[in-house]
Amino acid sequence: MSAKVLSAAVLGLDCELVEVEADTTPNMPRFYIVGLPDKAVDEAKERVRAAIKNSGFRVPRGKITVNLAPADLKKQGPAYDLPIAVSILLTTHQLEVEDKELNKMLFIGELALNGKLRPVTGVLSICLEAKKRKINKIILPRANAAEAGLVPELEIMPIDDLAQLADHFAGKKIILPYRPDNSAVFSYVDQLNALDMAHVKGQNHVKRAMEISAAGGHNILMSGPPGSGKTLLAKTMVTILPEMTMSESLEVTRIYSVAGLLPTNQPLICRRPFRSPHHSASGVALVGGGAWPRPGEISLAHRGLLFLRLVSQYM
Repeated sequence: MSAKVLSAAVLGLDCELVEVEADTTPNMPRFYIVGLPDKAVDEAKERVRAAIKNSGFRVPRGKITVNLAPADLKKQGPAYDLPIAVSILLTTHQLEVEDKELNKMLFIGELALNGKLRPVTGVLSICLEAKKRKINKIILPRANAAEAGLVPELEIMPIDDLAQLADHFAGKKIILPYRPDNSAVFSYVDQLNALDMAHVKGQNHVKRAMEISAAGGHNILMSGPPGSGKTLLAKTMVTILPEMTMSESLEVTRIYSVAGLLPTNQPLICRRPFRSPHHSASGVALVGGGAWPRPGEISLAHRGLLFLRLVSQYM
């Protein structure tokens, strides 16, 4: 008998639902993961096996086959650890959950060898896609709960380890849904920027140009010798830009979440980003892309400020 649970694959800034199916047969002990997994997904075999054993469950002694569907979609990252473990426990009847209830749940999370859950990236994109597909319950690591709580109308179930999830399904200890605290999300906004244009003395003509640039959304070119204050003034320019709206904050947070650059204590990006790549940065680093598409510096500066240095060979 096979079992199926839902997870998600992050593709750039978008997301696609993934069905994680597991089946066991009484053959030689083997563990296969199919469905175009990358190295991190393929290594889930060892993480999941150890996590199941160390959480007090029985690891099937026969052949285990895990299918990540659709099979033509590339899968990457450790976020499939939890759904793989849950599907194996379901197919071996060590967990009992009704199918119609499983169809409304989505599982993501990386497993440690002792069964603990570690945070993953791209949670905001996954939750937005789940809401779009009318999946109202997300089971994920506790460290990702604040980020997932930014999406309204979802029931966020934060867990610490695999055993806690089993106790919840067995009715022994029910996991309470996460309640987002919006006041805490914005409590640290004023501490994020130590620099302010109001603190810069002099340079009135440059500050005037920056005010015009900020008001009209224009580019600006600054020229001068090293040490004249170009970088300092550029860093202070974000302090005269308008405050970000909630929709803009979600756009920027989604990019940083996918890139794995979202601070653990900051579920929402509330300040306009300032990006200053090195002058030798490659085209992929600036624009983004790669074998597994990732945001570049231009995307990371979305709704904020991109400061590019031009180093003359004649200086």
